[in-house]
This record gives sequence, C-alpha cells and structure tokens, in this order.
Amino acid sequence: MKVIITREIPSIAEDLLKAEGYEVKIIAKNRSAEKEEIIRRGKKADALLTLLSDKIDREMIDNLKQCKIIANYAVGYNNIDVGYAKSKGIIVTNTPDILTDATADIAIALTLAVSRRITEGDTFMRSGKFNGWEPKLLLGVSLTGKTFGIVGAGRIGQATAKRAKAFGMKIVYFNRSKKEKFEKEFGAKKVSLKKLFSTSDVISVHLPLTENTFHLLNKEILSLMKPNAIFVNTARGEIVEEKYLSKLLKEKKIFGAGLDVYEGEPDYDKEILKLKNVVLLPHIGSGNVETRNKMAELAAKNIIRVLKGKKPLTPVM
Repeated sequence: MKVIITREIPSIAEDLLKAEGYEVKIIAKNRSAEKEEIIRRGKKADALLTLLSDKIDREMIDNLKQCKIIANYAVGYNNIDVGYAKSKGIIVTNTPDILTDATADIAIALTLAVSRRITEGDTFMRSGKFNGWEPKLLLGVSLTGKTFGIVGAGRIGQATAKRAKAFGMKIVYFNRSKKEKFEKEFGAKKVSLKKLFSTSDVISVHLPLTENTFHLLNKEILSLMKPNAIFVNTARGEIVEEKYLSKLLKEKKIFGAGLDVYEGEPDYDKEILKLKNVVLLPHIGSGNVETRNKMAELAAKNIIRVLKGKKPLTPVM
C-alpha cells in the first residue's frame, strides 16, 4: 500500500508506516506541496497525510481514486472538504488534544510579551540604546487582578485560562455551551461576546474556523475593546477582521496584540510589521519537539488503523 506525505514532518511518522510495510513517499521537504503534485501523486495513494497548508478541495478528492484516509497533521481541518471526502468514502482524521498545552503556552507567552513589551525591550537593547534604569522606560501593564476573556472554551481555551488564573486573573468566557466544570474549577463566568470584549483586559481566541466563525470578530465586536486591552490570537486568522484590528493597533485604540495566526496565511497585512505594539509569531502554536512528534505519531497510527480495516483513533466526523 502507498502512503503520500505532502511535506516532510518528524520522521516517526515515516518510520511507523514503513515498519508496517507501506511504501511511503514525501512530496516536498522545505516547502508546501503544489496542488498539481498532490493530485498526481494522490491518484495511486491508499492514504494521504496532509498539512494545514494543503487545501484539499473537491477536485483533489475526486482524484484520490483509491485513498481510504486523509490524516491531517493538525487539530484544525478547515483545509479539507470533510463532507465531500466522506461522501466519497474517505475518512478524515486530525490530531486533537496533543496540541493543547503547547498552544496554551504560546497564548500566555504572547500575553506576557505584549503586556511587558518584551520585544520592544529586546530591540531597545540590541540597538544600543540602554543607558541604565529609567523610571518610565517601556512601562507595561499588570495582569494581576485583571479580567482574562476566553473566546472558545474548548480544551485549549480552558488550558489557557488555567495558566491565566495562576497570574491572579479573573476568567470570563464566550462559548456556545455552558461549561459547568470549568466554571466551578476556575471561577469562570459565561458572558456574551459583546460583554467579553467590552469588559476584558486580555482577550484570547480559541475557536475553530468554520462558516459561522469566519470574521466573527468583526469591526463591531473589535471596536468594543477597552483602551488598555490586549488581543491574542492563536486559533485561526480568518476568525478576525484583520484589517480593522490593524487599524485599532495603528491608532493605539488598544494597548497591543499578540498574533500567531493571520488571515489568508501565508499572506497578512504587511502594515502590521511597522507597529511596535504587536508581537508576531510565524504560526508556531504547536511548535515544540514533543508536540510535533506526537502529532506525527498520531497521524501515522490513524493511517495504519484505517488501512488495516480498523476505526481511526481521531476521526473528525
């Protein structure tokens, strides 16, 4: 059986698949695979291991003539037309749970970096401007006693709230359903989206990207933020009306933002690069060795189980 991996990932995936006797081919190493490459290679593939950057649309799925599973190397799967794949008898899997702590860590890291102006301080030092302690040099804002707003109280949102609570912050959250255990454990309070944005000092986004969440955080919602608010997004860029967020930052209508994801990646609003009140990361929310290895292992195990006629460990629907 043939397994196609669209781009090089940690070798544990390839090792596990080859140990089962599968023929494994990796399309690209230091770049994303082209659509035509995936179509050409995928025609004879029994399984496809994809990345979030691979847009697996209907045309691609129609060319996966003998594919039984598309294993996505990500917790999100908005890059795949899951419903159409299912109609063609193809199982789609993802890598949930594994990314929870790593992404929550990054959300808090961005919060701290913005609130204490860490990157500004680093640039200040490297430019040779430091002449000793000053009483008003790069003053940030305190987190203790402030309100931390979680937009999407799933696994990652709750893990982020746990970390924020350790800084003595009050937790409010917006979610479709009430999370009673979460509320009891962290004293969290469920509020409307508008109230969350108008009352929170830090707002951290943890929603999946769907038709309903695209630009959910639009001009109307973003404009509710307090002047001292910090906005953090480690979920998906398309959830936010990015150009309006850039406008708020440019005009210093909010204190700052920490972003790990962008609308239309790898494209983004280049004007944001000029702003000092933004900390930017290149989509590394799950970027530690342990997490990426576990993601690769889970994706491979899902493929192995399906090709053996068993149920996958983490089907998306």
